[in-house]
Amino acid sequence: MSRRIVWIVGVSLLLAVLAFAAAQSRQTAPTKGVQNIILIGWDGAQREHVRECLKRGELPNLAKLAGEGKLVAIDILRTTDTKAGWTQILTGYEPEKTGVFSNGRYQPIPKGYTIFERLEQHFGADNIATVAVIGKKGHVDADPPTKVPAAPIEQRARAGRAQAQQRLRQGRIVVENGVRYLVEPGKPYYNARQSMDVFINGLMRDDAVGAKALEMLERYRDKRFFFFVHFAEVDHQGHQYGENSKEYNDALISGDRWLGRIVQKLKELRLYDKTLIYVTADHGFDEGMKTHSDAPYVFLATNDKGIVRRGTRADIAPTILERFGIDLKRINPLLDGHPLTKPYNPPIW
Repeated sequence: MSRRIVWIVGVSLLLAVLAFAAAQSRQTAPTKGVQNIILIGWDGAQREHVRECLKRGELPNLAKLAGEGKLVAIDILRTTDTKAGWTQILTGYEPEKTGVFSNGRYQPIPKGYTIFERLEQHFGADNIATVAVIGKKGHVDADPPTKVPAAPIEQRARAGRAQAQQRLRQGRIVVENGVRYLVEPGKPYYNARQSMDVFINGLMRDDAVGAKALEMLERYRDKRFFFFVHFAEVDHQGHQYGENSKEYNDALISGDRWLGRIVQKLKELRLYDKTLIYVTADHGFDEGMKTHSDAPYVFLATNDKGIVRRGTRADIAPTILERFGIDLKRINPLLDGHPLTKPYNPPIW
């Protein structure tokens, strides 16, 4: 073999290696210019109702955000409630791995499984701020495990009190020195809260959630950050007045108004061009009803131009982690979801 042929073969191999390395780098590198991500939750926002509001021009900030990026359907394949929903969104796992199956069947998410913890580990605690500002109290919680006397709860359960019956189903009875106790598991974010910079929940009103979110943006303006900002009024108004009510519709408009204020704050801080925003919901609402027992149709609106497809709740976490430059193949256990930035054809059973 002549030296020229050897040289050509050698150069070809080198170019192939460099191309492969570049492809691998593109898969794990964060989106150009992206430093921060904000995940905004509109708890209980039904996809069709959001679409109707957009057609009427009632959600201008959501429309503008999606105009810069994408608006795609998110379909729910599991339980349509709050604990299951946000757990799946914030971990990328099915409930068999997190232990959070529903509002009534749950445990603390295993340590290290949430977006918050993975980002803290990847960047180092001093190099990223992880913040959760949450409207709800009761389902998006970080309470520790508890042990309480069982007798009063058992008495209420025998009287037909549904909450007491649910507590007995969820917990377990232990007997110590002849006294019966109910041992209840910790809430889903008990482990995650230990490594987060901020975890605030139970704020209830959108105005309280939004104001606190703006305050946190000001506090962490000079640091890389991941925010989860959870607005609860859509869900609250749906339960009280029904999905087709004016109150439910007004709550969606409230969420849009705060989306606009968050975007404006980012622009004032000169952070908007470095920040991706994702707006989604944990579940929808049963059409015209005050329930969401079978409400699997929600959405994802974002200024992320790289979104290429619709997906499921479990696809949101891997999308966010990938955008932060985390190699999803190195996550253990492997995520159940798949990034929305890549085509995915689920296997046919």
